Amino acid sequence: MIRHKWTQNVGLKITAFVFAVVLWILAVNVDDPVKSTTVRNVPIVVVNEEVVTNKGKTYQILDGVQSVNVTVYGKRSVISKLDSDNLVVTADLSEMEVNTFLVPLSVSLQGLSEQEKASITEFETTPKNLQVRIEDRIKKDFPISISTTGTPRDGFVVGEMTTNPEKISFGGPESQVNSIARVVASVSVSGMSTDEVKPAKLLLYDGNGNVMDDSLLSNNLGVEGVSVNVQMLRSKDVRLSFEASETPAEGYVCTGWSFEPERIQVCGTKEALSGLTEIRVPPDVIGLEGADSKQDVTVDISPYLPEGVRLVDESASNVLLTVTVEEIGVRTIELPVESISINNLADDLKVSFGGNGILELRFTGMQEELDKLDIRNAASIDLSGYTKEGIYEVEVHVEEAASAVRLLDNPKIRVILTEKRDE
Repeated sequence: MIRHKWTQNVGLKITAFVFAVVLWILAVNVDDPVKSTTVRNVPIVVVNEEVVTNKGKTYQILDGVQSVNVTVYGKRSVISKLDSDNLVVTADLSEMEVNTFLVPLSVSLQGLSEQEKASITEFETTPKNLQVRIEDRIKKDFPISISTTGTPRDGFVVGEMTTNPEKISFGGPESQVNSIARVVASVSVSGMSTDEVKPAKLLLYDGNGNVMDDSLLSNNLGVEGVSVNVQMLRSKDVRLSFEASETPAEGYVCTGWSFEPERIQVCGTKEALSGLTEIRVPPDVIGLEGADSKQDVTVDISPYLPEGVRLVDESASNVLLTVTVEEIGVRTIELPVESISINNLADDLKVSFGGNGILELRFTGMQEELDKLDIRNAASIDLSGYTKEGIYEVEVHVEEAASAVRLLDNPKIRVILTEKRDE
């Protein structure tokens, strides 16, 4: 029975429902009630800047505010179509409060008909004011230094570099101009092998080495910007050569020298490097007069580079030269401890050596015999008298390779004996 009532006159009921919906839509459109909407990130337009700039001052918007949100009140049919292009937010510096440096924000409409504009009743901006800072405007000149990025083509290094212009003038708020510690032109040398004039990116650094924002600064570069003249030089690996002219103390002789590094990287033009195979250090640089022992000499090789040639790494100009000075008829041989034969080691012990791993042995005799002396398999130690763990000074026995040569002193070596233990 109940179901029968719901199913009676279905068509009439549907018609009544549709009519009610249409009537409600018409009522809403006819009434067009006042609503609100928020348009976000509307740009701020600053006007009447000359109020500040004509007095030799400049302004800065604090907190970097560049846009605001605007709440618009008006008829729903109009505000529902609004976007940021229809709103103009203005900060008029002529209305700035002298004591607080607050600038009120005002809103106007564009792109709407007069009737549509009349339907807008109110605006609210967030924030309502701009906070600005007023400073003296100053100008300063700065030299431009150069930094490079990237790696040149193999076999080439960067030579001389100059900027165009050599200095730059910056104008702007006093606090920001005075914060500039250095101005750098950053240029890429990636893959370069020939001289070029390269455009550069200008970077400003403060006293803490941080890159600065230069948006509030003006400069005198114009549209051309800054460029860097980059010279490319060839690189070459050459050996070093030393000689000694002075003589050591009486009874001593220079028996040789070694140096570190033995080769260096230099660079220059193709012509400057042509035929260059070594860098010779003059004999008078190595002072051996009166020397009676090994000498360590640090030599700056920069003065001995040919004209037009320089080091690839100019901080690596020092070479450590070790000159061996010995008595006449005396030869010192450095023997690695691993080459010493070990005899009569107890079965339950194992051996290791203390010290730096080198045993110095001094021989005397005829120089001709000393020069050809070979003791690589001539040294040994006897551990038959050492049967317990411990650290011992053990005499080294060296077989004399020639009757005309004898060992000076009685060499000893520190031996460390430890008990073998199962793994």
